[in-house]
Amino acid sequence: MTQPLPSGDPAPGPQATGPAAGRAPDPVANPAANPVGPGLDDIAAAERLLGVTYTPAERAQMLDNLEGQIASAVARRGVRLSNDVPMASRFDPRLPGFRPPAAPGRVRFSAADPGPLPDSDTDIAFAPLPRLAGWIARGAITSRRLTGIYLARIAALGPKLECFATVTPDLALAEADAADALTRAGVNLGPLHGIPYGLKDLFDTRGITTGWGAEPFRDRVPDRDAAIVGRLRAAGAVLLGKTTLGALAYNDIWYGGMTRNPWNPDEGASGSSAGSGSATAAGLCAFSIGTETLGSITSPCQRNGTTGLRPTFGRVSRAGAMALCWSLDKIGPMCRGVEDTAMVLSVLNGPDPADRSSIDMPFHFDAARGIEGLRVGYLPEAFAEGATAVDHAALEAVRDLGLEVRAVSLPDLPYGSLINVLYAEAAAAFEDLTLDNTDDTLTWQEDGAWPNTFRKARFLSAVDHVQLDRLRYRVMEALDALFADIDVLVGPFMTGPMLVASNFTGHPCLHLRAGFIDSPTRGKASLGSGKLSTGEAADGPTHTVPQGISLWGGLFDEGAVLALGMALEAALDVADRRPPIA
Repeated sequence: MTQPLPSGDPAPGPQATGPAAGRAPDPVANPAANPVGPGLDDIAAAERLLGVTYTPAERAQMLDNLEGQIASAVARRGVRLSNDVPMASRFDPRLPGFRPPAAPGRVRFSAADPGPLPDSDTDIAFAPLPRLAGWIARGAITSRRLTGIYLARIAALGPKLECFATVTPDLALAEADAADALTRAGVNLGPLHGIPYGLKDLFDTRGITTGWGAEPFRDRVPDRDAAIVGRLRAAGAVLLGKTTLGALAYNDIWYGGMTRNPWNPDEGASGSSAGSGSATAAGLCAFSIGTETLGSITSPCQRNGTTGLRPTFGRVSRAGAMALCWSLDKIGPMCRGVEDTAMVLSVLNGPDPADRSSIDMPFHFDAARGIEGLRVGYLPEAFAEGATAVDHAALEAVRDLGLEVRAVSLPDLPYGSLINVLYAEAAAAFEDLTLDNTDDTLTWQEDGAWPNTFRKARFLSAVDHVQLDRLRYRVMEALDALFADIDVLVGPFMTGPMLVASNFTGHPCLHLRAGFIDSPTRGKASLGSGKLSTGEAADGPTHTVPQGISLWGGLFDEGAVLALGMALEAALDVADRRPPIA
């Protein structure tokens, strides 16, 4: 899922011309549809939806003042709130007494010679960022040629994978030429100078369609750039186009079809950063940008075999990005290597007053940093039922690096219950779609899809929501205690409590390829009943597909996670394998 707080003025939400076919009038949105007001039977029925029970006398007491409560809600709904209006309250992942990681305030990447430029365009396209950056800096390849290689691959493979919503060849070549002119003048803007990338289509791009993957917004053209677009441009990166996302940042179904996994095009790429995962895995860009609310970087990285870094909440500005959940949305790089993610994050990092949740915190990374002394833990329950042989092999590989890996634990808390916070914020972000009945225009209408989820969220209790926020604080304390004893936690991203817990606490996560499994074609991901599923495998022929492992770290301590990730990536030696479609 995904992101907030656009700096531009987004196009207004679509206005309905009447109730959708088959949908009964809403007596709350339209009080005239129910002139009598709520009765005792209505209260009793509502109790069943909320999981509470009142006595007949208690119900009778409510009758005199419920109408005022409803009228207040209806009056508030008369104020239309566009997607860029933030919440007044804001989430801060730091607990009292938080201390930033004790590390030198510098960023240093690999200084090794990138070697000779390959003869094959495909080999160039799949090269890691340190080599691409080295070739450009040395004049071995121009940004224009590199951009042309990726544009040709997009033209050939993009339609098969349905991973680009919009391609911007003229803009890309113009930006590449600008980078080359600077190179000739002896100016290099940094590690992404002249490097072409794909941008998830929920980030505003001035004059370029930004459709959020959803039919009601498919013609939306913003008049400003998102904050990270400006940062990437200032760093010399080249925008190839907008990668697809599942509608409103959920799954891989969008108004242009289903984004496909390059390892098995019969199945979806997972989501919601579906196009970013698919395009990067297939070598259609050097790197891409994804977002995560609950699994939207890690899940497509798992499915497509890419390496994704979900930074600490607040590290990267979300200004100019579609808001799904203000207290959860995070922005991060999706790449083909661990150091690549560090290079991209070094450009994205930085405070921004346009994002109320932005936190000013330096990014520390040293490619030469060793892993000696790192304290590594794992949750035994995460390696129980549901874990694969690849997961267990990855844990052993960490031990083989000479590190002591010990079992750790988290308190027994209902972590999955926190997902109701996501439902409530997402339903609020797109309330107009529900109240105007324009949610019916979205293609994906299954039980787990957003339209149904938004409707059900109207029945969530506000009291429970406050209590969930307090539970969230307990979970923050639990993870704070965990990372006081260890530096990095290793485990499967889906089993165990960490996918939910770490997203709600804002802790960073690196997901990298760890091996391969043979699997039949898998179905769509789903989010419901307090858990996320990446899709069940159907019967049929199997395909060799990638499998990843996750590393979590302390708040704003991505450096430790990246150090272990680089060492593990080298030990596993599976990052260079390419999907058959490539």
